[in-house]
Amino acid sequence: MSWIDIGHVEDVPLRGARLVKTRAGCIAIFRTAEAEVFAASNTCPHKGGPLSEGIVHGQSVTCPLHNWVFDLNTGAAQGADDGRIATYRVRIEDGRILLDADAIVARDAAA
Repeated sequence: MSWIDIGHVEDVPLRGARLVKTRAGCIAIFRTAEAEVFAASNTCPHKGGPLSEGIVHGQSVTCPLHNWVFDLNTGAAQGADDGRIATYRVRIEDGRILLDADAIVARDAAA
Protein backbone atom coordinates (compact mmCIF):
# COMPACT_ATOMS: atom_id res chain seq x y z
CA MET A 1 0.00 0.00 0.00
CA SER A 2 1.04 3.53 -0.71
CA TRP A 3 -0.08 6.16 1.79
CA ILE A 4 -0.47 9.91 1.15
CA ASP A 5 -0.16 12.36 4.05
CA ILE A 6 -3.17 14.66 3.74
CA GLY A 7 -2.83 16.70 6.92
CA HIS A 8 -2.98 16.77 10.68
CA VAL A 9 -5.95 15.17 12.41
CA GLU A 10 -6.61 18.49 14.18
CA ASP A 11 -7.21 20.10 10.75
CA VAL A 12 -10.57 18.29 10.69
CA PRO A 13 -12.99 19.50 13.39
CA LEU A 14 -14.73 17.02 15.68
CA ARG A 15 -18.06 16.01 14.06
CA GLY A 16 -16.91 17.75 10.88
CA ALA A 17 -15.22 17.22 7.53
CA ARG A 18 -12.63 18.60 5.12
CA LEU A 19 -12.17 18.02 1.38
CA VAL A 20 -9.12 16.55 -0.33
CA LYS A 21 -8.77 16.71 -4.13
CA THR A 22 -7.39 13.50 -5.64
CA ARG A 23 -7.27 11.69 -8.99
CA ALA A 24 -10.52 10.00 -7.89
CA GLY A 25 -12.21 13.37 -7.38
CA CYS A 26 -13.04 15.14 -4.14
CA ILE A 27 -12.80 12.91 -1.10
CA ALA A 28 -14.32 14.01 2.19
CA ILE A 29 -12.35 13.32 5.35
CA PHE A 30 -14.73 12.97 8.31
CA ARG A 31 -13.90 13.12 12.02
CA THR A 32 -16.38 11.80 14.55
CA ALA A 33 -17.05 12.98 18.10
CA GLU A 34 -14.82 10.09 19.23
CA ALA A 35 -11.98 11.46 17.05
CA GLU A 36 -12.23 8.57 14.57
CA VAL A 37 -11.35 9.47 10.98
CA PHE A 38 -13.06 8.17 7.83
CA ALA A 39 -12.69 8.96 4.11
CA ALA A 40 -15.51 8.74 1.58
CA SER A 41 -16.83 10.24 -1.62
CA ASN A 42 -18.04 13.80 -1.14
CA THR A 43 -21.01 13.30 -3.49
CA CYS A 44 -24.37 11.88 -2.43
CA PRO A 45 -25.67 9.51 -5.13
CA HIS A 46 -29.24 10.79 -4.66
CA LYS A 47 -28.97 14.42 -5.77
CA GLY A 48 -25.22 15.11 -5.69
CA GLY A 49 -25.26 16.78 -2.28
CA PRO A 50 -21.88 17.74 -0.77
CA LEU A 51 -21.49 15.24 2.07
CA SER A 52 -18.63 17.24 3.61
CA GLU A 53 -21.30 19.83 4.49
CA GLY A 54 -23.52 17.20 6.12
CA ILE A 55 -23.99 16.31 9.77
CA VAL A 56 -21.55 13.77 11.22
CA HIS A 57 -23.15 11.64 13.93
CA GLY A 58 -21.77 8.42 15.34
CA GLN A 59 -20.02 6.74 12.41
CA SER A 60 -22.45 8.18 9.86
CA VAL A 61 -22.99 11.33 7.83
CA THR A 62 -26.33 12.83 6.78
CA CYS A 63 -26.55 14.52 3.37
CA PRO A 64 -27.38 18.22 3.75
CA LEU A 65 -29.81 18.21 0.81
CA HIS A 66 -32.23 15.35 1.40
CA ASN A 67 -31.21 13.72 4.70
CA TRP A 68 -29.88 10.44 3.29
CA VAL A 69 -27.69 8.80 5.95
CA PHE A 70 -24.52 6.90 5.02
CA ASP A 71 -22.46 4.53 7.15
CA LEU A 72 -18.86 5.81 6.99
CA ASN A 73 -17.49 2.28 7.49
CA THR A 74 -19.21 0.69 4.49
CA GLY A 75 -20.60 3.59 2.45
CA ALA A 76 -24.07 2.00 2.50
CA ALA A 77 -27.16 4.18 2.76
CA GLN A 78 -29.12 3.44 5.92
CA GLY A 79 -32.85 2.99 6.31
CA ALA A 80 -35.14 2.66 3.31
CA ASP A 81 -32.75 4.52 1.00
CA ASP A 82 -30.89 2.48 -1.59
CA GLY A 83 -27.48 3.80 -2.45
CA ARG A 84 -23.79 3.67 -1.63
CA ILE A 85 -20.82 6.01 -1.56
CA ALA A 86 -17.20 5.03 -2.13
CA THR A 87 -15.10 4.73 1.02
CA TYR A 88 -11.31 4.86 1.30
CA ARG A 89 -8.81 3.47 3.78
CA VAL A 90 -7.24 5.94 6.18
CA ARG A 91 -4.96 5.63 9.17
CA ILE A 92 -3.54 8.00 11.77
CA GLU A 93 0.21 8.08 12.32
CA ASP A 94 1.86 10.58 14.69
CA GLY A 95 -1.25 12.77 14.51
CA ARG A 96 -1.22 12.82 10.69
CA ILE A 97 -4.01 11.47 8.47
CA LEU A 98 -2.78 9.07 5.80
CA LEU A 99 -5.00 8.17 2.82
CA ASP A 100 -4.43 4.91 0.91
CA ALA A 101 -3.34 6.05 -2.57
CA ASP A 102 -3.63 2.50 -3.95
CA ALA A 103 -7.37 2.51 -3.24
CA ILE A 104 -7.74 5.77 -5.17
CA VAL A 105 -5.90 4.34 -8.17
CA ALA A 106 -7.99 1.14 -8.02
CA ARG A 107 -11.23 3.11 -8.01
CA ASP A 108 -9.98 5.20 -10.95
CA ALA A 109 -9.30 2.03 -12.95
CA ALA A 110 -12.82 0.73 -12.23
CA ALA A 111 -14.46 3.94 -13.40
